[in-house]
Amino acid sequence: MSRQPGHQARKRFGQNFLHDPGVIERIVRSIAPKPDQSIVEIGPGLGAITEEILAVNPRLQVVELDRDLIPILRTKFFNYPEFRIHQADALKFDFNELVGEQPLRIIGNLPYNISTPLIFHLLAHSGVVKDMHFMLQKEVVQRMAAIPGDNNYGRLGIMTQYFCKVQPLFEVGPDAFRPAPKVDSFIVRLVPYVTLPHPAKDLGTLQAVVRSAFNARRKTLRKALGGFVTAAELQQLGINDGLRPENLGLADYVAIADYLVTRAPSADIEAPGAGNE
Repeated sequence: MSRQPGHQARKRFGQNFLHDPGVIERIVRSIAPKPDQSIVEIGPGLGAITEEILAVNPRLQVVELDRDLIPILRTKFFNYPEFRIHQADALKFDFNELVGEQPLRIIGNLPYNISTPLIFHLLAHSGVVKDMHFMLQKEVVQRMAAIPGDNNYGRLGIMTQYFCKVQPLFEVGPDAFRPAPKVDSFIVRLVPYVTLPHPAKDLGTLQAVVRSAFNARRKTLRKALGGFVTAAELQQLGINDGLRPENLGLADYVAIADYLVTRAPSADIEAPGAGNE
């Protein structure tokens, strides 16, 4: 798809417009939209994927930050009266407002410069989401899908896997975009669990423990989590205090967090923000 005349991709918005028809078709096929579903697209850009989804689901809703793209989208899709555009920052947008009779299906080519905090923001809405399909930097997807012992394993992977099943789908090269990014991209599917496999007693405590651990990921657990638990307490939980944070699975972190909740009020545990690892 050719670039719309008069609109240049803006670096401050992290814009890279998808134009490869083969990639677009493969993405839409992976999403498999249906007419009666509540589909929301984040960052539609010039509407490459939007166009294909609207052909199947004319009630598509999009969230777009760039004001200059709004009239372009409205003009391009004027013949879809149920198409709704929300001019907003997805990082601050309350996706609960879009929930109707159907759970949300969220899709998007996410800007690389905000992808991690945006994923954390969307995970907070996972209870009203059926699934999510995103184009992300390949490295981010590797971190989301990483398992214990992997160099990419960390806070993003643990917290994503707490809420969702992570399914990396396929790689997309830089040439599929204009302008071409300097990194490879990947399509990933996130499917929120109906029943969490390892539910924590207090989510804020779990987040605090995981963040503390990976802020000192090269240290042993006895040092990385020294502000939370003693070596003896870790051993009491059946966890080797000489391991590094990347060696523990989600269930282990939940066990530590649950122990802290049982031992002391959760208000005593500092809950982290959603920044980078």
